Parts: sequence; C-alpha cells; structure tokens
Amino acid sequence: MTLLKQKISLFFILALSYLQAFTQVEKFANTITSSDLKDHLYKIASAEMKGRETATEGQRTAAAYIEEQFKQYHLLPGWEGGYQQQFPVFRDSLVRASLNINGRELEFDSEFYVTSNSGFNIAFQSGEIVFAGLGRSDTSSDDYKNVNARGKVVVVWPKAADYYSLQRAAKKNGAEALLIVQSRFSKGNAPREARMYVRDYRQDSLPNTFVVSDKLLPVIFKDHLAGIDKAMKAGTDVSKSYPVPVKLEHAKITEHLQSSNVIGVMEGTDKKQQAVVLTAHYDHLGARDSVIYYGADDDGSGTVTVLEIAQAFSLAAGAGMKPRRTIIFMTVSGEEKGLWGSAYYSDHPAFPMDSTSANVNIDMIGRIEKGRKGDSLNYIYVVGDNRLSSDLRPISEGLNSKHHKLHFDYKYNSPDDPERIYYRSDHYNFAKKGVPAIFYFSGLHEDYHRPTDTPDKIRYDLLSHRAQTIFYTTWEIANRDEMLKRDLP
Repeated sequence: MTLLKQKISLFFILALSYLQAFTQVEKFANTITSSDLKDHLYKIASAEMKGRETATEGQRTAAAYIEEQFKQYHLLPGWEGGYQQQFPVFRDSLVRASLNINGRELEFDSEFYVTSNSGFNIAFQSGEIVFAGLGRSDTSSDDYKNVNARGKVVVVWPKAADYYSLQRAAKKNGAEALLIVQSRFSKGNAPREARMYVRDYRQDSLPNTFVVSDKLLPVIFKDHLAGIDKAMKAGTDVSKSYPVPVKLEHAKITEHLQSSNVIGVMEGTDKKQQAVVLTAHYDHLGARDSVIYYGADDDGSGTVTVLEIAQAFSLAAGAGMKPRRTIIFMTVSGEEKGLWGSAYYSDHPAFPMDSTSANVNIDMIGRIEKGRKGDSLNYIYVVGDNRLSSDLRPISEGLNSKHHKLHFDYKYNSPDDPERIYYRSDHYNFAKKGVPAIFYFSGLHEDYHRPTDTPDKIRYDLLSHRAQTIFYTTWEIANRDEMLKRDLP
C-alpha cells in the first residue's frame, strides 16, 4: 500500500470513528424525551410536594424523590457517603411586640408593625428619643452628625422605603432600636410569615425596627412637629433629641432547621480529578394559606432536565462511554430565599473549585416568554457564557449549530440588564469563585411566582430540545482535552 493510500485509509477510519461517536452521542441525547420530562415534572410539581419551600416537608419529599432517581441512574453519593448535603437554616417567629409612646399604647398591625429582620429579643424603655431626619449616614450626607444615638431609640422619617440602608445607618450609630415613619401606612402590613435565614445573625443583627404610621407623628412629637416638618421641607438640619417617653418590646423564638442540596456523582475516566457541575434549584415558594405555589417552570423544569441529563449520561456509561471528567449532578435548595444552597456548596464543595471546569446551570426553561411569536419560539436565553472563559461561548454555539439550532438570545447577558438576571440564579455563586458558568433561561411570564405556574402549561416539545442542547454542551465540556480557560476578567 502506498503512503498516499495509507493516509487516505487512516483518514476514512478516523472519520468513521468520529461519525460513530457523534451518532452515539445523539442516541443518548435522544433519550431525553418530552414524555419522560413530563412524567418527572408532574411528580416534582405535584400537590404532594407542597410547593417545595426550603426547610419544609415538601422540600424534603422532593429531595427524596431526586435522590431515588440518582440511585436508579447508578450515580455515586456526592456528599460524605450520602446524596444530600445538609445546611443549617434558622427560622424566627414573632411571639409578641409592643410599642408605647408618650403613654399611649399603640395597636399592633393597625398603627405599627415590626420588620421581619428584627433579630433579637428586647424589652427597653427610655425617657428620650433621637430624631435623625431622613435617616442617612454616609460620606455625602449624615443625619446623625449632631446627635448621639448610641443606646437610644431613633426615629427617622424617610422619603423612600429603603429600610435596609436605614437599619445599617442606625446600627453604625449604635441605635438600640429604630422607628421608621411610613406614609400610606395601612392595616395588615405586618409580616405574616416566619422569617428564615442561613446563619445566626445574633452577633451581627440590625437594630429591631418598628414601622409606624405617619398619623402618629403628633403623638410622638406633639408641639415640636410643626418645626420639624418645616425644617425638613426646607432641607435644614433637623436631627435632635427629644424628651419623649418610649417603651418597646420585641420577643421571638428561633427554630434550628435544615435544608439540603441533592448531589449525585458520575466519576470520570482519565480526567476524573476535574469536574463539571450541572445545577438547577428544586425549591420553590411553598404554600400560602393552603394555596400551593407549584413552581413547575421555576424551577421544576430545570430540576427534571438535570434528572434526564443524568439518565442520559448513565446510559452512555452503561454502553462504555463514561465521561472523561467527573460530572456532579446537583439540585440545590434555598435559591428562592437568596441562592442559599449554591452559596453553601461553593463554600463547602464536593469537588475543588479550582478543578471544576464549568458550572452549567438551568433555571426556568419550560415556557415561552410573553411577546414571542412564530419562528422566535425556538429560542433560549444564554447568560454568563462570555464572562470568565473565552472557550465557553464557541463551544456552546458550535454544538447548537450542529444540533437543534436554537436561537441563542443574549439579552439577559448584557451588563446593563435591568432585571440583573446574571446575579439571580445559582451559577453566580460558582462565578464568584472563578468557575466559568453558563446559565440557560427561557424568560419570565405571567405565572412567575404565582400558584398558576403548573405543569400543564409547560411546552414539553421545547423543553426537550432545550434539555438536549444543554446535554450536548455538558458532554463536550466533560470530554474535551483541556479544562475551560479562565482568561477573562
């Protein structure tokens, strides 16, 4: 055989090998079906799961279902010998709150309420209050500069309701408690739900904050109110201490709860010391007064996509095509509360972050955003793919052009995105650690965060195409020769 014939023969052998591998990958992608996605989603977004609120029975039921699927797919337990990475959650419930000013006992929920982030128990009385105007305290304006607020009750009368900034300013100046005067105060504003958080804020808590109606200003300041009102309208300094008897109480109980991320692992082959993490959040808003918030799209659609992609990889492994890199399939909880589960994982990773090639995150990919019509339905929003690695977008777009040819819309990837979507899902906690991340999203709709986000409204045909597209990208990242470069600021 001549050298030329040998080269031609080798070319055809390599081409055939590539074609066979390509066909095999397509075969596994095609196991991600509309019917399987639908079956999983009608379970995840069922009444049995009770809206999957973090640290509740419904969330634990959903976690058990996901864990069972991971076991069926022969995934390894991903956290200390088990499939669930537990993290602590605290829940505060109000026991009582009272506020007495100038001898008048105010009525809770009709004349005042206590903010849900009031962090500690207090019973306090004083013969003095400090009025701090708009309540600002920064380098450009300081309403506390002429008063001593330390250990005292502070009253502020803000123009805008940025309560957190007001609380931070009061804390900075040592206030014992904060009274925020609110215009348009109406009965029924008091928080009805127990407050959850993920660390004990007791040593770093903000001042307990009482919100009072502006109709009570004459009760608080009496004859001084006219002068205060005039000075505030003129923009002159109004900060001053007043001899006003005040007595207040806030009592709560704190429960120590737990939530969990569900983690299944498929160990890689020659590059198993590197990983790809596939994520979606499985928690939602729970139930309110027995009305269930089903969360079919948010993020039941992402959760079932993770399950189906995990099954596709499992089938590939069973056929002798395990991924080169380890793949961590993880559904996280606490996303709706503030990205808690992914934040906990990023601080306690099952795999080192510097050995994690990428995070592929899925959050709401089952619906059509309002306003889209006709040919524009075959789309997906892609977010974050060009933030940290110059490799990620070419991989993503190249694979899409070979397969379903979705329209990749980068609207929400803009640094000027008013919705700030890049910062609102679990990939962000990986990106903060320097891990290249790509986030798939199909947009907001009229059922977002409503009880009407139900599985019958999902476009399962579109969901399956989107899920297969994500599978191809995950497959490529897991099997390429090199980890993704981390070369962008």
